[in-house]
Amino acid sequence: MSIATVTLRQPADQDGYSLHQLVSRCQPLDTNSVYCNLLQCTDFADTAIAAENAQGELVGFISGYCPPARPDTLFVWQVAVDGSMRGQGLALRMLLTLIKRVAAGQGVRYLETTISPDNAASQALFLKAFATLGIQHQTRTLFSRERHFAGRHEDEVLYRAGPFKDS
Repeated sequence: MSIATVTLRQPADQDGYSLHQLVSRCQPLDTNSVYCNLLQCTDFADTAIAAENAQGELVGFISGYCPPARPDTLFVWQVAVDGSMRGQGLALRMLLTLIKRVAAGQGVRYLETTISPDNAASQALFLKAFATLGIQHQTRTLFSRERHFAGRHEDEVLYRAGPFKDS
């Protein structure tokens, strides 16, 4: 399957169950309930992006939201890319398209996400996006293994980047 045949669009309510299935195929991503995925595709559709192949199948998704205390910030919650589409730049294409949309439509100037230290693929994705956008970033541990996860999950390191340059 080729990235050239993928359409990027805003999610809709009918994507909720497909999103649940996609995330289930994208280990080690944390799965959420179908209901949560439905909310990501409806209430948070303005800060999410779906990738659909020529057959109408969901092959990529980025969920995010603007934290109420930081409405100028897009927090990217989860990036999922189907195994058939990995290694083709789909995640970067989705991320840059989403950033452009929320920066223009909602006045977002900063990007945040959390990444565990062993997730080299996510680190590479976000560092490439920051470089492409020409923005600086900072990191700090947001949720620690011991304090927040009772030793059962790796630290979650916050990456904060911006401000976005005016286009």
